Amino acid sequence: MLRSLRLRVAIVGVFLLVCLFYLLPNILEVKGALKRYLPSDKIRLGLDLKGGMHLVLDLDEHKMRENLLDRKFEALKTILITRGVRFLGLERRGEEFYVLVREEQREKLLDVMRREFPDLTSRGVRREGELVGASFTFLEKEMAHIKENALYQALETIRNRIDQFGVTEPVITKYGEGQILVELPGIKDPERALELIGRTAQLEFKLVDEENLKKGVPDTPPEGTEILPMRVKDREKGTVETFPILLKKETVLTGELLTDARVRFGGEFGNEPYVALEFNSEGARIFDRVTAENVGRRLAIVLDGVVYSAPVIRERISGGRASITGGFSLDEAKDLAIVLRAGALPAPVKVIQNITIGPSLGQDSIRKGIRATLLAGILVLVFMVVYYRVSGLIADLVLFLNILYLLGAFSAIKATLTLPGIAGIALTIGMGVDSNVLIFERIREELRLGRTIKAAIDTGYEKAWVTIFDSHVTTLITACVLFVFGTGPIKGFATTLILGMIINLFTAVFASKMIFDWMVLRFRPKRLSI
Repeated sequence: MLRSLRLRVAIVGVFLLVCLFYLLPNILEVKGALKRYLPSDKIRLGLDLKGGMHLVLDLDEHKMRENLLDRKFEALKTILITRGVRFLGLERRGEEFYVLVREEQREKLLDVMRREFPDLTSRGVRREGELVGASFTFLEKEMAHIKENALYQALETIRNRIDQFGVTEPVITKYGEGQILVELPGIKDPERALELIGRTAQLEFKLVDEENLKKGVPDTPPEGTEILPMRVKDREKGTVETFPILLKKETVLTGELLTDARVRFGGEFGNEPYVALEFNSEGARIFDRVTAENVGRRLAIVLDGVVYSAPVIRERISGGRASITGGFSLDEAKDLAIVLRAGALPAPVKVIQNITIGPSLGQDSIRKGIRATLLAGILVLVFMVVYYRVSGLIADLVLFLNILYLLGAFSAIKATLTLPGIAGIALTIGMGVDSNVLIFERIREELRLGRTIKAAIDTGYEKAWVTIFDSHVTTLITACVLFVFGTGPIKGFATTLILGMIINLFTAVFASKMIFDWMVLRFRPKRLSI
């Protein structure tokens, strides 16, 4: 028995040392060479404790479908020309693509569509005099798949932007049907973060329509052109104004071919921040061709429907490098570079819920949560000592050990503590007390039956074990469900409960039994104070 007891003391002691090791940054500030060998992260606080932003975003499904249909239409036109299908008409009618060909081109058209566009289905082929008209649209299951992919693409894009923005421990996850939940603990500039997240960041390069622009910007743009606002900054006043500019509708290059975007300093207005762009090999080839064919013309750089600059192409530009200027501040240039590097959202997002929690509110929540937990803990500790005497003192010691293990586990796995998480700690204390009460009542029953102290303790633990195990496992299953399907604070509560139930089983049974065994072996009491 002595060897078994020593082993159990060693196990409890090792776990205690490991927990204290991970809790060290929360107790004192580690400096110097020790920082290389000791953990440096404190227990992380959630949004409700640290303050920050809570956003629910809705992906604009209508705009996403429009963007997808526009891209598919351009791809369809390119493929039909490349494969030698001589069509007499090609247009988009809502969500359908209509192609008009002569009878002899019918089979070739259908064959190209089957091979090149398996995600499109035919809506019928009908004669129109000597010609044949064919309609195609997306398969319903394909559209549902595209919608799901768009949501996950938006999630990944927003996550990349937030990571580069420098927010620690953000929560970015799917929320409901087609919505995204974003929680940013400790954010200091919510307006800037909102601008960064919500930007679609669709980068396009378009030629300025110089011929028609000589007559002024018309009220109605000629066919094949569009009027967009151009952003111009007055460097003396520091104000930004917009005026209309006429562009060719065709996009000659998009941000999809971008490989990097960085903030640089310099340019024609001195040491001013601008965004330097680099394209992949395909983008470099296209940019080289476009600049070679349009020397002397202006090339507009369009981001989310706003022209940021429209420099004159002085010469052919090889190497796939370009730049966006516009009198940016350093933060504006940094944010623009971030959204371009992270990629464009598949569609605009709308903010349907925006809650900003100030750090003072978070501190108030911490104080109230800790105060409530301490009060509940003190009342429980006093009750256990009054009602169960020395055995109650052992239970209190085990509860203290339980909390140390729990906080150490939080630090070790870098979990986030939320206000519901503090409630979870209080619930864990309650479950620990309940376990001890079950054990103590069983021991009392055995003592009334006339068993020895050692036999009563062993039998009491043995009989209480099944009940304790069942209650903890059912609570653990519930906590796991909350963790999988919950978000933010709910997930924080579930994390605390999962760790608490596992630790409770160890401390309430293993650790407390170890103390009782040590007490019986060391002092050999004639009567148990319970």
